[in-house]
Amino acid sequence: MLQAHSLLWHYLWLAPQVLQLLLGVLIWRKGLHKQFPVFLAYLISSALVELLLYALDISPRVSDHTFWIAFCCGLIAEGLLKFAVIGELFRNLFGKWSALAKLGNQIISGVGALLVVLATLAAAYAPIDNPKFTIVSRAHILEQTFYIVQCGLVVSLFLLAAHFKLTWEPRSFGIAFAFAIIWSEHMATWAIIVSGALLDKRYLLDFLNMATYQLCVLIWCYYLLVPQKEATKSAVPLPDNNLAIWNRELERLLQQ
Repeated sequence: MLQAHSLLWHYLWLAPQVLQLLLGVLIWRKGLHKQFPVFLAYLISSALVELLLYALDISPRVSDHTFWIAFCCGLIAEGLLKFAVIGELFRNLFGKWSALAKLGNQIISGVGALLVVLATLAAAYAPIDNPKFTIVSRAHILEQTFYIVQCGLVVSLFLLAAHFKLTWEPRSFGIAFAFAIIWSEHMATWAIIVSGALLDKRYLLDFLNMATYQLCVLIWCYYLLVPQKEATKSAVPLPDNNLAIWNRELERLLQQ
């Protein structure tokens, strides 16, 4: 059962993508696309890319080289969208401070695009242990570089929220929380692969990756579709902090 192209393997690859498409439709019908347009674009495009890769993988007419070329193209496109999603989460988290939210969104988007280029170059010129499967090794290097950077950015969001005592909007928290899980899990499995453990049973880690991603899609469904309780607001006004000062000064600079 825990083998490539087994029934469980087909299910774990296809089920999250179908669920993502359904979630995208429901997000649109609930009007949440106005709050999360980039995340909705990610859900739809990611599902379509994975379905295409699945079709290429099971087709006997498609060579391994063609599959991995398509995989790398999809990885780069998804990487750009994921960075844009992080920017969207930043904007929602700092929504009260519009100047900081705008600046932070621009910084993350710009840095994200730059990191995609640098990650692509790093994967292209990184030393390869097995020259027979060059494109596979480079694809994995590119993938893990993205995960490291993206995980660092989303963890930074949680640290900023904790430092400034910001309250997460439940849907934004659910999106960020699920991404943090999947990116951290992928980095952990990559560390296991690099260490040489489970070398002859790497397919088990592939199953773990796919199962973790399905869990994350279910988390998104819960936070985006299940009505959340409104947080109780304190009657005592919160004291001003440096964040408000920074936002005020930034707005003044932008207006000059």
